[in-house]
Amino acid sequence: MKYDWKDFGFNIPRIMIPREGTDYAKWAVVACDQFTSQPEYWKETESIVGDAPSTLNLMLPELYLGSDDEPARIETIRNSMSAYMENGTLQTLEPGCMLVRREAEGRSRLGLVISVDLEAYDYNKGSQSLIRATEGTVVERIPPRLRIRRGAPLEMPHIIILIDDPDHTVIEPLEKLDLETIYDTDLMQDGGHVTGKFVPEAKLDGMKEALGTLMDQAVERYGEGHVIFQAMGDGNHSLATAKAAWEEIKKDLSDDEIACHPARFALCEIENVYDPGIVFEPIHRVVFASGSLKGKALLDKLIAILNEQNGAACFSEEADVPVDGFAIKAVCEEGEGYILVAAPTTSKLAVGTLQTGIDQLIKEDGASVDYIHGESAVRDLASKDGNLGFLLPAMDKFQLFPAVAADGALPRKTFSMGEANEKRYYIEARSLI
Repeated sequence: MKYDWKDFGFNIPRIMIPREGTDYAKWAVVACDQFTSQPEYWKETESIVGDAPSTLNLMLPELYLGSDDEPARIETIRNSMSAYMENGTLQTLEPGCMLVRREAEGRSRLGLVISVDLEAYDYNKGSQSLIRATEGTVVERIPPRLRIRRGAPLEMPHIIILIDDPDHTVIEPLEKLDLETIYDTDLMQDGGHVTGKFVPEAKLDGMKEALGTLMDQAVERYGEGHVIFQAMGDGNHSLATAKAAWEEIKKDLSDDEIACHPARFALCEIENVYDPGIVFEPIHRVVFASGSLKGKALLDKLIAILNEQNGAACFSEEADVPVDGFAIKAVCEEGEGYILVAAPTTSKLAVGTLQTGIDQLIKEDGASVDYIHGESAVRDLASKDGNLGFLLPAMDKFQLFPAVAADGALPRKTFSMGEANEKRYYIEARSLI
């Protein structure tokens, strides 16, 4: 069967990049959903950027979501987007993709910046869409992000979507082509190094053929109408926001306009889950105390909730993992130990069991939670103000596609592709108008 890009849920974009002479070390800034409990990171980023052209001026760090000055910040972002498009700071390439090689934390991985078709994505529970959410989408998290995207004249990708290509047939062969290097730069704040090479559409025929073979294999594996062809790696809620924005826009469009409207597509980076440079790191939790219970007392309350939800939950100073249960490491100012859950019923995964308990704790005690990358950051935050930190195990990345195909979306924030400083940095953009 001969396939077209839309059959895979892809679209070839016209990528925008900063004009020649731009300092990419200041232009590129890490994804907005990182370091949300570390304002010092973003203050240092502002200091590094100064008055230079930068994606920092085109995004809102989620640290500031819900702040008093959020509306003013969003207005400034939109003005900066329009200015960069009008004054030539951003320039548009011919249709094609960007082949990206990223080195960070002693690892190297390869990706391709391309557009995905939002008509091929559905984040709702039980979805059988080609592009599949890998974690439960919290719909309450969409509206504040939609305020930023709604009316924005351009988008930048921090979304990473995975493909299941054990023989390395799709992305990796592109490195053998004769391609123009667009950028080659170090990234700020221990972000490593990144190189981007432009792949014009005319040089993507081999990739399309390889995707066709993968599609045939996926149909054979999952069955017609049940194929999972792309699985979310990072940025699930960002893609869900793009989807929500598109659903609003297309209500007023004709069929012809729906077929080609730029808001129908979302820029992202696709990567092969079999790339040896891709490492699944756990996403830890820090619960911030706000009521009368703090530290160990707050932990005892959580254990009581877990005991009620699952049965046989207790605290131990040793990681005596129950045969059919979990041992979850807990850290607070008074010390550390383990929550042992002997017969979990709320989830098959430790992260799901813990999250269900934390959600109930928040309802009952008024505490709040943040999702943290890196053990040191968890320990630092958990040592302050009676907070609680939870250190979770990593997921086997090769189980991602089979698990999502069999059971649907995983518990939210189950895994992270690397540490916070390994997340995608904004470089490319795409017009939405």
